[in-house]
Amino acid sequence: MEPRLNGKGLIISLIFFLLKFSTAIEIPPSVQQVPTIIKQSKVQVAFPFDEYFQIECEAKGNPEPTFTWTKDGNPFHFTDHRIITSNNSGTFRIPNEGHISHFQGKYRCFASNKLGIAMSEEIEFIVPSVPKFPKEKIDPLEVEEGDPIVLPCNPPTGLPPLHIYWMNIELEHIEQDERVYMSQKGDLYFANVEEKDSRNDYCCFAAFPRLRTIVQKMPMKLTVNSLKHANDSSSSTEIGSKANSIKQRKPKLLLPPTESGSESSITILKGETLLLECFAEGLPTPQVDWNKIGGDLPKGRETKENYGKTLKIENASYQDKGNYRCTASNFLGTATHDFHVIVEEPPHWTKKPQSAVYSTGSNGILLCEAEGEPQPTIKWRVNGSPIDNHPFAGDVVFPREISFTNLQPNHTAVYQCEASNVHGTILASANVDVVDVRPLIQTKDGENYATVVGYSAFLHCEFFASPEAVVSWQKVEEAKPLEGRRYHVYDNGTLQINRTTEEDAGSYSCWVENAIGKTAVTANLDIRNATQLRVSPKNPRIPKLHMLELHCESKCDLHLKHSLKLSWSKDGEAFEINGTEDGRIIIDGANLTISNVTLEDQGIYCCSALTALDSAADITQVTVLDVPDPPENLHLSERQNRSVRLSWEAGDDHNSNISEYIVEFEGNKEDPGRWEELTRVQGKKTTVILPLAPFVRYQFRVIAVNEVGRSQPSQPSDHHETPPAAPDRNPQNIRVQASQPKEMIIKWEPLKSMEQNGPGLEYRVTWKPQGAPVEWEEETVTNHTLRVMTPAVYAPYDVKVQAINQLGSGPAPQSVTLYSGEDYPDTAPVIHGVDVINSTLVKVTWSTIPKDRVHGRLKGYQINWWKTKSLLDGRTHPKEVNVLRFSGQRNSGMVPSLDAFSEFHLTVLAYNSKGAGPESEPYIFQTPEGVPEQPTFLKVIKVDKDTATLSWGLPKKLNGNLTGYLLQYQIINDTYEIGELNDINITTPSKPSWHLSNLNATTKYKFYLRACTSRGCGKPITEESSTLGEGKYAGLYDDISTQGWFIGLMCAIALLTLVLLTVCFVKRNRGGKYSVKEKEDLHPDPEIQSVKDETFGEYSDSDEKPLKGSLRSLNRDMQPTESADSLVEYGEGDHALFNEDGSFIGAYAGSKEKGSVESNGSSTATFPLRA
Repeated sequence: MEPRLNGKGLIISLIFFLLKFSTAIEIPPSVQQVPTIIKQSKVQVAFPFDEYFQIECEAKGNPEPTFTWTKDGNPFHFTDHRIITSNNSGTFRIPNEGHISHFQGKYRCFASNKLGIAMSEEIEFIVPSVPKFPKEKIDPLEVEEGDPIVLPCNPPTGLPPLHIYWMNIELEHIEQDERVYMSQKGDLYFANVEEKDSRNDYCCFAAFPRLRTIVQKMPMKLTVNSLKHANDSSSSTEIGSKANSIKQRKPKLLLPPTESGSESSITILKGETLLLECFAEGLPTPQVDWNKIGGDLPKGRETKENYGKTLKIENASYQDKGNYRCTASNFLGTATHDFHVIVEEPPHWTKKPQSAVYSTGSNGILLCEAEGEPQPTIKWRVNGSPIDNHPFAGDVVFPREISFTNLQPNHTAVYQCEASNVHGTILASANVDVVDVRPLIQTKDGENYATVVGYSAFLHCEFFASPEAVVSWQKVEEAKPLEGRRYHVYDNGTLQINRTTEEDAGSYSCWVENAIGKTAVTANLDIRNATQLRVSPKNPRIPKLHMLELHCESKCDLHLKHSLKLSWSKDGEAFEINGTEDGRIIIDGANLTISNVTLEDQGIYCCSALTALDSAADITQVTVLDVPDPPENLHLSERQNRSVRLSWEAGDDHNSNISEYIVEFEGNKEDPGRWEELTRVQGKKTTVILPLAPFVRYQFRVIAVNEVGRSQPSQPSDHHETPPAAPDRNPQNIRVQASQPKEMIIKWEPLKSMEQNGPGLEYRVTWKPQGAPVEWEEETVTNHTLRVMTPAVYAPYDVKVQAINQLGSGPAPQSVTLYSGEDYPDTAPVIHGVDVINSTLVKVTWSTIPKDRVHGRLKGYQINWWKTKSLLDGRTHPKEVNVLRFSGQRNSGMVPSLDAFSEFHLTVLAYNSKGAGPESEPYIFQTPEGVPEQPTFLKVIKVDKDTATLSWGLPKKLNGNLTGYLLQYQIINDTYEIGELNDINITTPSKPSWHLSNLNATTKYKFYLRACTSRGCGKPITEESSTLGEGKYAGLYDDISTQGWFIGLMCAIALLTLVLLTVCFVKRNRGGKYSVKEKEDLHPDPEIQSVKDETFGEYSDSDEKPLKGSLRSLNRDMQPTESADSLVEYGEGDHALFNEDGSFIGAYAGSKEKGSVESNGSSTATFPLRA
């Protein structure tokens, strides 16, 4: 059996218990008791569209009650065969068949057994008739213009509510105004008719919405005779006097009608709406006003409708009774009517008799009190009959109470109290059951209960007992009643254990005992662990527009895990289950995510857990940070020529303290509207004295800064203008721009607008040769440059620049040293020699030029070289100058990346900032032989079981006279064992192939081939191949060439090739062209290709090397690689590769110009160097 779920954290459970403890005693069905009406119909209307009409009456009792009915106070028998009754019930149905109007009346149900009779309230059954206007002939109405008239409606009676409308035959509403009014009864009143009121289709419509019926009265014709169409024989004077006599009259009340007199009475029930109406005829149309005699109209509940003709007071109370007066008036007079309003009320209970269970010999009392207006009369009934017919000895009966003494079983009955006045009757029943029975425990034996540690537990023991019983609880194993403040037993037998602990778990017994006997049941209590929650992060501070992620970690008893439900709320308002529709807030169980956080997201977030037994919650305070609001109310004070005090008020910091304020100003004449930062102020200060410059019209604004960012700027302050003054500073960064020889173009940074301090800014420039005993030369300019001619090239000068304006000069300027313009060097260095380091690297030495021949600041020396011919074939090369510069004062340099076994010419020149001087005489030198490059290819063209034939191509660069090849091979089967390296020296360099024999069958080999000169062998090229198996494919290459199919295949391929060549030749003759790239690929320039492929020190770790495990080195008898030289090894790398500003200047020049190299290195091109 599942344990019942209890816990003080569950509000529903608490309400349930409170209601359970407060309800009257319920007699178990097994105990004999008088009947009780448990269900009955109210007013029942027989609507014509219903299939049947059901009149209900249900009752309980022991023995089972029987039912009888009365209609209009007389016994009602179900003699009509159409009536359908129900077994063990008083309910019956009347089918909507045929004529049923004779069923209309007031019914009462009686449920009886041997102990008593219960009586229902009256049930009215209404059979409404179909409302109809009578068929009648309505005579036309004819009136003179200005006369009053009333069009009667006289609607038929029918089931309320009734709605009346006046319309024409086209169903257009007759317009109502101050002159035309429809009364509550439906009549249409005209205070005075006009010619436009004439029509022949005034129709009154009566609507009965509950019957879904609208009926129409026959149309009425109204004719208004206008005085303008009087008899032509009448004079205009007669017509005018007649019109005046009709139109000029004082008000006369038409509603209430004249026969009611000047006063009338109206009775209204309390709580209903009071409607008073007044309508008067007259010309001009009278105005209606309302007042209460001796008091004021109730404010808030009274309204005047229909142009003041109706006074409406809602929810009428006793304070609304009294005299009300309506006054109709025009300028000719008034008419009044007084309404005497009486407020009454149907009966309502103030004390109802209560059912009770008594034991023999006990006493009791029944109270019955009601109020109403008029005061209700109270009558008692016993078992549906007047109490006078059932006297008991010792009973005392008063109009409002019945008291019993020494009750006996024959007192058992149903007592009815009826209160009535002219407005209705109400009925209340009370059962008096005199019973003697031992306790009957209604709670099942062995019920299981559960609660959470620290919560209250409720163990039920509902019982019925008469006489009264005593309830006691005990733990089964202790066998003694529970005592202590933690235990409380309610009147209905329920045990409450407060602040439960794990020791409270176990079985309990409930004992109920009265004078008749005693009974017991057991209950089992289980104690669970309390649910715990923790929301993280705690009290986060998150910037606006960031993402907020909250997690709710829960810990729950395993027995409660299935019922655990988590929910989120903010400031007490729960979120939707999955968040918001726009997806900005997403709730996924224990996770709450808010994207693009706004200030409205700030608040207290609560994660709540609800289980079957307890609840828990944890909160976190989310603070949303934002940039501050702009400062406000900027104010300037303490105004001085060079300073002013700025004060402001801080804006909202949005939960992040302001760390500083940025004060900006605007006033730059050169860039108006541009705001610049002036100073910064600590966040706690809101005032600062600002230093100012002369001759500026200032305006200030302030920006607040916090950890999130900057606020919007504040509104600008008032303007503050400072007077002009002499300059405070002189120009900076005085320098000479590149110029011609014997020329100085002096430049400086001009003063900014904010530094000029006044109008008429100029610059006074003074200069003289450095150290010369001569006067300073001077010139004043308005711009920030000055051209000065000098007698000498690259001579030092002392120069000063001072700022001046209309109010004076700036401070005394500092002198700076500048040099006049440079010229090209006019002499060339002398080459002392070229030392050949190896086949690709040489060292050049030269003599430096005298300082006075530099004509400027020496920047370094430049080496130009070009290849003239190859010593291998004697072929002459076109002049292609290469350039390499060396910065600083030096007399040697290394030239790398030369072609081996070649002749070169080389010159040296000096250069300065102006450019390069003349070249030295060419120096001729030759490079020695080097090792060749690797062969262009290596292929295994034929293989057998123990032989292989290899073929290869010549190296691209021989770098000397080829002496032969070194062929090496070794076994490399897919095992850890590597075979011995075998060497073969091939001394015939012209032979491009070699046949190897005595190889192992079905074995994989790796072959290495190097080209060699007298200086050694170059890098190897490799190839791998496997020999064939024993006899399997032996002689494959020899036999295949003799096969007929092979010969045929070769012939077909040759024929196809011939056809393709013919097509290409024809297309070319028709104008087909190869692209430039294709031509270069097909016919490469060997010289250009050699330049592209040759790089300084071009050896890398990716070069082929023999595999580990070789018994002998591949490099035996070989010289070290000559082209692996590095400038760094000779101490020249830093100087040769980088110029004085740190940039790389080594070059493989592509210049094809003859003669000297152009100045400034315009023809140089960097070449790749590899370490």
